[in-house]
Amino acid sequence: MNRIMAIVEREMRKFFRSPALMLASMIFPLVQLIILGNAFGGKIHDAKIAIVDQDGGPQALRIREAFDAVRANIRTFTPIPYDSDKQAQEDVRNGRLQGAVIIPPQFSRRVYEENHPRIVLVVDNSDNFMSSAVEAELTDLTNALNQPTVSPRILQQTALDIVELYPYIEYMKYLLPGSLALAMFVSVMIGGGMLYIDDKARGVHEGYLVTPITKLELVLGLNLAGAIKAVMTGVVIVVIGSMLAGVGTIFNPITMFGLLIMITLTSLAFNTMMFLLMVRIEDPLVPRAMFGILNTLLFFPSGSVYPIQAFPPWLRVIAKGDPFTYAVDGFKCLLLKETTLTAVWGDMAFLTIFAAITLGIAIPLFKRTL
Repeated sequence: MNRIMAIVEREMRKFFRSPALMLASMIFPLVQLIILGNAFGGKIHDAKIAIVDQDGGPQALRIREAFDAVRANIRTFTPIPYDSDKQAQEDVRNGRLQGAVIIPPQFSRRVYEENHPRIVLVVDNSDNFMSSAVEAELTDLTNALNQPTVSPRILQQTALDIVELYPYIEYMKYLLPGSLALAMFVSVMIGGGMLYIDDKARGVHEGYLVTPITKLELVLGLNLAGAIKAVMTGVVIVVIGSMLAGVGTIFNPITMFGLLIMITLTSLAFNTMMFLLMVRIEDPLVPRAMFGILNTLLFFPSGSVYPIQAFPPWLRVIAKGDPFTYAVDGFKCLLLKETTLTAVWGDMAFLTIFAAITLGIAIPLFKRTL
C-alpha cells in the first residue's frame, strides 16, 4: 500500500503543478452546460405568424382575438395581418415568417351550419422544432375555440388530468447530469490517459523498473490517482453546476451522500476504461485523436442530450453498454428527482462491475518493459 500511495502522490503532485489541466477538464463542461442549457429546450417566443382573414365574419374575429390573447400573455407568436394568402406563403417560404394561418371564405357560415369549418396553417417544416411548437400551440388554441360557450350538465367527453411529479425542469437542469459525467470523463481523458501516454513517451515509467513496485501495484496506483482527479472534478462541477442551474437538492445530506458514491464509482469506471484503452498505446498523438471519437460515441448515446427511447434499435444497443448511460441516469435521479439510493443501485452495480472487468483486463495487458 505504501508503494501504491507513492505512485498516487507523484501523480497528484504533477497534476496540481499544472493548473491549466485542471481548468481544462472543468471549464469545457461548464461552458457546454451554460451555452447548450440556454440555447436548447427553451420555449418559443415571438414567432411571426401571418393572419389572412378571407372571411371577416364573427367567428374569424374570435380567432383573431385568440391570437391577440396569445401575443399579450405567453407570447408564443406575434400575429401579423396579411391580405394575400399567396404573399403569406411566399414569406413563409423565404423565412420572413414562421407560419401563416388562413381563414377561408364562408368560415363563419360553416361554423354556424356545423359544416366542417376549417382553417389552414402553413408552416416551414424544415425547422422541426419551430414548426412543432407552432403546430402544438395552434392545436391547443383551436381546441379551446371548439369548446362550447355553455358547458353541458352531463360530461360527454373524456377529460385528461395531468399530474406532474416535479416542478418545471428547464433544459439547463436536464443537461446538468450529462455535463457532470462529461466533466469527469474529460478529467480522466486529460489527467489520466494523456498524461499516462506522455509519461510513457518521456521514459518516466522506466524509472519504476528499478524499484520494487510490482506490475499490480503500478496499475492500481495509476488508476487510483486518475480516479481521485476525476472525483475532485466531479465534486467541483456538481456544486458549481447545481448553483448555475438552480438545483437545490445538493443541500440534502442524503442526496449529497448518494452523489459522492455515484461520483466515486463513475470515476473508477471511467478511469479503468481509459486505462484499458491506453495501456498498449505508445504514440502520444493517439489519445488526442481518440478524444473526439470517444466523446461522440459515449456522451451522445447516453441520454444526456436526448431521451434514449427516441433512438433507433442499433443505437440503443450502444447505450446499454455505455457507462455514461448509467452515470447520467444515477445523477439524474439524485439531482433532479431527489430519490434515495434504492433508485440508483442498478446504476451503481453496473459501474462497479464495469470498473472491475476493465481493470481485470488491463492488468495482464500492462507491459512493464523498456
